[in-house]
Formats: sequence, C-alpha cells, structure tokens
Amino acid sequence: MRRFVIERDIPDIGSAEREQLRGAAGQSNSVLRAMQSEGKHIQWEHSYVAGEKTFCIYVCDSPELIDEHAERSGFPATVVTEIGKIIDPTTEKS
Repeated sequence: MRRFVIERDIPDIGSAEREQLRGAAGQSNSVLRAMQSEGKHIQWEHSYVAGEKTFCIYVCDSPELIDEHAERSGFPATVVTEIGKIIDPTTEKS
C-alpha cells in the first residue's frame, strides 16, 4: 500500500480540548471501519495538530480512498501528497 500525508484545514483544531479530539478520532475511526468492512484498504497511522491544521499519515491503495474518507467523515482533505521516501536519524548509517 502507498503512504500519504493529508493536510486538513480545520478551524480551531489547535485549541480543541481532549474530548473534542477523542470525538474527532472516533468519527474518523468509525468511517474507517465501515470502509474496511467494504473491502477498502485504508488505515490511519497518526496525525499532528499544528495551528489550524492537522497533518495525517494514512496508508491506503489510492488517493481516491482518502477523498472518500474525507467526504464520509466530514473532515476536509485540503492537500493530499503521496510520500515517496522516509528519512530519519538512522538514514545516515544505512
């Protein structure tokens, strides 16, 4: 499967309380479970909340599945970018 970073413009997300974030995660997970039960290969790895945006890392078969998740969950997929390579501190040694 391919890996994507999704930039989502979500007003006030940076000041959201823990319960609001839990609710958002639950809503997203509910849609993901439904899509997976339909045989669609899509998985949410994690997200970063920064200012008025979230940056979400997803693994799935195609960007169209991300668009479908955005439509069904109500969370915008403002920019979807496929991740080509990953580097980290250990890259220097490999």
